[in-house]
Amino acid sequence: MVMKQVKIYKRFERFWHWTQASLIIFLAVTGFEIHGSLKLFGFEKAVSFHQNASYALLGLIVFAIFWHFTTGEWKQYIPTTRKLIDQIQFYSVGMFKGERHPVNKTELSKLNPLQRLVYLGFKIVLIPVAVVTGLLYMFHKTININDIVVIRGFDLEIIAVLHTSVAFLLLAFLILHVYMTTTGHTPLSNIKAMITGYEELEQEEEQQQPEKENIS
Repeated sequence: MVMKQVKIYKRFERFWHWTQASLIIFLAVTGFEIHGSLKLFGFEKAVSFHQNASYALLGLIVFAIFWHFTTGEWKQYIPTTRKLIDQIQFYSVGMFKGERHPVNKTELSKLNPLQRLVYLGFKIVLIPVAVVTGLLYMFHKTININDIVVIRGFDLEIIAVLHTSVAFLLLAFLILHVYMTTTGHTPLSNIKAMITGYEELEQEEEQQQPEKENIS
């Protein structure tokens, strides 16, 4: 096997990744202050910052969905069971024994089977639930010009608990994600790749055909 520099992550992909991570962390910090666990900005500013950051995240999600479908990158998340057990065994035991990664990353297949399932759940379950519950909580007492409540008929406490629970799951995902970035060829190779776009990947050595001898 030989190592070759390959461009894996496109410019928007890297922008979206780091911006999304920053917004989720900022939303977590302001959310903790709203719940009284931190004191950084003050309650009113924390609420305002939390709302504005949620709008920014929602806008980023819209652009990311558009980008994924127009570029075909959504195919990266199609789940598969091929080598899924091998991947789980590698993360749980194999990588601590120095075994080789069971699935080679390529430009057309950036995610291993386990990552596909986890990231797909992140995109179609955790993020949507966080966004919907956040919007319901934010606008549960919106009044129109006739002083009529626009949104009602649901238990606000249940929405708040669900939103907070999903927020903790997002934080757990973020912590696990940061840890998993250290399982590359070097502890920082995956992070470097998400900054530069390029990553060193294993390539099959080309078999050189021996030159035929000239017969005179």
